[in-house]
Amino acid sequence: MMFPDGRRPHFIIIGAVKGATTWIAHQLRCHPNLWLPKTEPHYFSSDYARGTDWYATLFDEAPPDRILGEKSADYLAHPDAADRLFQTLPGARLIVQLRDPVQRAYSDYCMLYRRGMVGGDPRKYLQGQRSAERRFLASGLYARHLDRFLKQFPREQLHVLLYEDLAHSAEQMIVDICRHIGVPAHIAPDQLDSRKNDSSTPLLPLTLRRLLRPMRPALDPLRSNPVLARVRASLASPVRYPPLDGELHRMLRAYYRDDVLRLQDMLQRDLGMWLGGGISTPAGDTRARA
Repeated sequence: MMFPDGRRPHFIIIGAVKGATTWIAHQLRCHPNLWLPKTEPHYFSSDYARGTDWYATLFDEAPPDRILGEKSADYLAHPDAADRLFQTLPGARLIVQLRDPVQRAYSDYCMLYRRGMVGGDPRKYLQGQRSAERRFLASGLYARHLDRFLKQFPREQLHVLLYEDLAHSAEQMIVDICRHIGVPAHIAPDQLDSRKNDSSTPLLPLTLRRLLRPMRPALDPLRSNPVLARVRASLASPVRYPPLDGELHRMLRAYYRDDVLRLQDMLQRDLGMWLGGGISTPAGDTRARA
């Protein structure tokens, strides 16, 4: 496969889902030397059948002097993404941001609850082998997933960040990412604290959202209409997320313990805060998640 004019994507943000990868992508889009598509391609995961020619077209709009990259947070946990990515882009610089796996699982559940895709009992989705939706648990087995990538890519091509470092070293994280990509550091101070998640944004009632869904193509262009905006604001309200109780929290800690211990050895970094840390609700976070 040949990319037009040899313009291969040079860096890929591979995950994790709900690990603030949208925040990272937003910072890199502010860099004058870099360019990323506005949406996640998901090529090496769910859209691989569309072919590399389709994937290459996603970078057609990039200015000719930019270094290309993309972000698809589901690559990390996808069983085939590492091999597919290596076969297509063996020299890619990979970036992954990991988050406390218990908080990641709960945040992922809350995202789908907000969308009306799961019910209001977290145990049904987060309780070990009886989970009704394996993605919530499996996506947080970071050591298992990173092992697939490290079997394909040299360690120096993989840059691992922790979500927890955002609170006190956001600027240094950007500097380190730029160094990994191979470009000068570029920091937009007014963007460092930008929120890029919608977990606390008021929503219309779910039944009304479902009723209006077929009319979205006609309604979306009218979002800026002041009358409709006032009507929407009068009907919308914050989402009340089902809580993660203490017993389920402890079960999740136990579920991830062996993988976290293995990850500690893999990264040579103390992850004790993930072995017995607390849980925060989506609206309680001070920084973006994605």
